[in-house]
Amino acid sequence: MAHKLKTATNPAREGGMLDSGVEYARTIDLVELPAAIRDAADGYDRAIGDRDRFLWKWIHNLFDEFTLSSVALDAADAVREQKTLLTIFVTTMDDLAEMKGDSATFDRARRIPFDSTDPTADIPDDVDRESVEFLADLWSEIEGRLEDAPRYAEFEDLFEYDVRQTINAMDYSRVLNDNPKGANRAEAERFDAYNMAMFPYACIDLMHSPSFEGAELGALRSLLCELQQMARIGNWITTWERELVEGDVSSGILVCALRRNVITQAEIAEPDEATAERLIERIKSHGIESEFTRDWEIRSRAVRKRTAELDSVDAEAFVNGMETVMNHHLASDGYK
Repeated sequence: MAHKLKTATNPAREGGMLDSGVEYARTIDLVELPAAIRDAADGYDRAIGDRDRFLWKWIHNLFDEFTLSSVALDAADAVREQKTLLTIFVTTMDDLAEMKGDSATFDRARRIPFDSTDPTADIPDDVDRESVEFLADLWSEIEGRLEDAPRYAEFEDLFEYDVRQTINAMDYSRVLNDNPKGANRAEAERFDAYNMAMFPYACIDLMHSPSFEGAELGALRSLLCELQQMARIGNWITTWERELVEGDVSSGILVCALRRNVITQAEIAEPDEATAERLIERIKSHGIESEFTRDWEIRSRAVRKRTAELDSVDAEAFVNGMETVMNHHLASDGYK
């Protein structure tokens, strides 16, 4: 696939080109994770174990690129750590919904951020206790850290709402995989984009942003709607092949391929390796990937015209950061 964007070079986020995805993966492997994140990653490995530690290093390394400029300098490390812990929580929920198809455990775990009762009490036999206990402990860690943020109370309600939307996006993917005939691009773009957790990430930033002007909150969230969709497109482009093999059809690329009869529901039900390779080549030959890359570029140009709407946040730098994120998506193709 031909991309117009440059791939970024290394975890130091300098400009240029990489010789190969293998070289990029080696640079990410050198990223040092804080102890709390290593502990959470160990817990994930015990409870789920489907993701390589590459993903946690990849996102932890990138958070500086799309962290709001209003975050206090002395809070930058704490913010990056809190958002990486949230990523592990969100990804675990996503894995329960999609990879594992464990509706009972997902339904139990989704209550954790919003229910004051003990989520590990009276767990039914069809619920994976280890996963629920891991998520409960992880959320307690996340919440305890956020409560110390200077503007926690101001943005607490929004954060809870945004986390709920993120979990709802996973539920949408779960339901869609059980009902693939309902796949359509409009809903994929509207609902699945919240899986990127851009809004909860921004809330964490705002909790640590003493200079942010509350009057600009609406403009910021409007901008986030577009940026979140751009992040979703980048993720779709670099994960749809793996998701096809896993039987997850919620990716916008696969949704389009299904709607256009490039592939059929029967073909993707339980594809073996040879079938998956044929389907992947067929989808690529119809230019669907390139269509999404163009969509990303159009959205990027449009959102740049709106950066002047914000004064207390450097919106242009934030959009530049999303371009860097896209470059890193492309460089990490096949590793996440």
